[in-house]
Amino acid sequence: MLAKKICLAIMTLVILTSAGCGFKLQRSYSIPAELNELHLSSNDEYSELTRLVRDRLRINRISLVDATDKTPTLRLINDSLERATLSLYPTGNVAEYELIYLVHYSVTLPEEEPQEFDTEIRRDYQDDPRTALAKSREMELLLKEMRIQAADYIIQTLASIGAE
Repeated sequence: MLAKKICLAIMTLVILTSAGCGFKLQRSYSIPAELNELHLSSNDEYSELTRLVRDRLRINRISLVDATDKTPTLRLINDSLERATLSLYPTGNVAEYELIYLVHYSVTLPEEEPQEFDTEIRRDYQDDPRTALAKSREMELLLKEMRIQAADYIIQTLASIGAE
C-alpha cells in the first residue's frame, strides 16, 4: 500500500515537473483561435507538400473552409529543390551535393496585408555513380523528409502569428 502511494507521488511529481517546464509533445502547437478555420490555397492542390500541410492542419484541429473575406488564408506559393556542389572526386565527378528545399508561402488574416514567409531546409547528399539505383531512392527519401519538415515549419509559423 505504501509502495503504491510512493509510486503515485513520484508519477505526479514527474507530470507536474514536465508540464511546468514547458514540455510539449512534438508537433503539438498552440494554434490561435482566430486560425481555427482556415482556407488553404496552392498552385498545385495535389502536390506532396500541399497534402502534408493539409494533414498537419487536420492534426492540429484546424478546419479547412472555402475562401471568404473573413477567413484567414494560407497560400503555398511555390516550392523548389536546388543542388549545390560541396565536394568533388579526384576524377572531377561530384562526390557530395547540398540539397536546398525552398518553400515560399503567405498567410493573410482578415482585413490585413498578406505576410510572406520563406522556409529553407538543407541536407547533404553523397553521390556515388556506382550505386545509382540506391542513390535515387535515397534522394526520394531525403526529399520526403525535407517536405515533412517544411510542413511542420509552416504550422509553427501559424502558431507564431497568433503570438504576435
